[in-house]
Amino acid sequence: MKKLFVIVFALISLSTSAQNPYVFVFLNKKGDAEKLSDEATKTIMEGHMANMDKLAKEGKLIAAGPFEGGGGIFIMKTSSVEEAKQWISTDPGVQAKRWNVDVLPFTPRQGKVCSAKEPYEMVFYSFVRFNAVVSKFNASTYPTIIRQHDDYLKQIAKTGNVIIEGIFGENEGGILIMRGEVGRELFETDPGVQEGLLDINTKKLYIAKGSFCEQ
Repeated sequence: MKKLFVIVFALISLSTSAQNPYVFVFLNKKGDAEKLSDEATKTIMEGHMANMDKLAKEGKLIAAGPFEGGGGIFIMKTSSVEEAKQWISTDPGVQAKRWNVDVLPFTPRQGKVCSAKEPYEMVFYSFVRFNAVVSKFNASTYPTIIRQHDDYLKQIAKTGNVIIEGIFGENEGGILIMRGEVGRELFETDPGVQEGLLDINTKKLYIAKGSFCEQ
């Protein structure tokens, strides 16, 4: 099954070569995280911010931002998941297991990632994550439906509100970041969602303007 999906994924992503060496890090809110004192939380977060600044100055961290309600993202300038894991291992919040961490290779198909310039202007975008739901029952239809899903995203891109869109490795789906507020209803007619091959999760992302080379 895994071999079949790798073949499917390769067919889908032939046009998305690894010319953009990025790794996406999700710092997912952890509901069962240990309860800490305000002082301990402050110390960890100060260390977290200082470590982000250090990684950015070293050219390892290109962009980062929090989600409304907790958690956030890092985008690392590397094509190696293992190298990205090593880089973020110096983060006090990661060391203290304050988040559930996902580390995924990322290839943009629309838009780019840039290092925002100081002074930073924080903006909010709608962040949409597509999670692939593949089983032996739907693997044969997956390539066709995903092509239809990609066509659906191209139609959304024509609105001019898409900041960046891209995919992760193997069966990890992808993301779409858009201006303004975006709800699940926008994707109710997405073939991938209708066929149950993609699950979507939408959040508000706060990030420095220019992180995706936007004006």
